[in-house]
Amino acid sequence: MKIGVLALQGAFAEHVQMLKSLGVEAVEIRQRRDFVPDMRGVILPGGESTVMGMLLHKLGLFEPLRKALVAGLPAFGTCAGLILMAKESEDSPRRHLCVLDVTLRRHGFGRQINSFKTEGEFAGCGQIPLVFIRGPYITGVGAGVEVLASAKNRIVAVRQKNLLGTAFHPELTPDSRVHEYFLNMCSGAG
Repeated sequence: MKIGVLALQGAFAEHVQMLKSLGVEAVEIRQRRDFVPDMRGVILPGGESTVMGMLLHKLGLFEPLRKALVAGLPAFGTCAGLILMAKESEDSPRRHLCVLDVTLRRHGFGRQINSFKTEGEFAGCGQIPLVFIRGPYITGVGAGVEVLASAKNRIVAVRQKNLLGTAFHPELTPDSRVHEYFLNMCSGAG
């Protein structure tokens, strides 16, 4: 199975390493020609959503990526990747791909200094480690959006059809269960 990882900025290398540890071919997407049709899914990593959004447009990746997600390509957005996919933000007028029917607060858990680690229940995976780095949280979900995890009484993981979004960074832990959950979505098993 081949999974693309948006490699414009942010924590893409950790996702690539996690995929390789699971025996999956990871393709780093740095320009339009890297966005190949035989990918079974794509990961939008953490980083800085405003910079990533601008680079998606500058590199000609925005439209092909959005079209693929709307057409059903499985996508997994972590932290800034979740922000890129979200339809609404309470604290920013910026919108990016607008494919995931959620409203979020971009820096809901605070500034970089407020980053933290905890554990939480993730639907279908059990108790997992949760790493938040200046993370968002979800304040509202639309019809058809399943809440998968919460932390500090806030929604931090959701799924809507082919889209998986987490406010935390599972790639920064040795626990592979969230990536395995995503790979099941990509194979049609999830």
